[in-house]
Amino acid sequence: MISVTMVGANTYQVVVEGTEETEYRVIMGPEYYRHLSRGEFTHEWVLVQVFRVLLEHEPKVSIPARFDLEELIGGNLEVERNITTRLAP
Repeated sequence: MISVTMVGANTYQVVVEGTEETEYRVIMGPEYYRHLSRGEFTHEWVLVQVFRVLLEHEPKVSIPARFDLEELIGGNLEVERNITTRLAP
């Protein structure tokens, strides 16, 4: 299970449960949020989908504990396309 909580302006705590719980601190700026979601979904739902895509490509220990989402995946068209496909109505 993936849970997301806003902890500050544009900053979220993401918790990925499994055999061990892993926590991440993620910054998602408003422009990048709109780029991914067209403003049609909650920020939390977007981040759940982001982590689902990331976890399909790499183990959770490979994901940095703190990162700016746009710096991590911005410009990676395959990852962005996978996220926007998951967010399609």
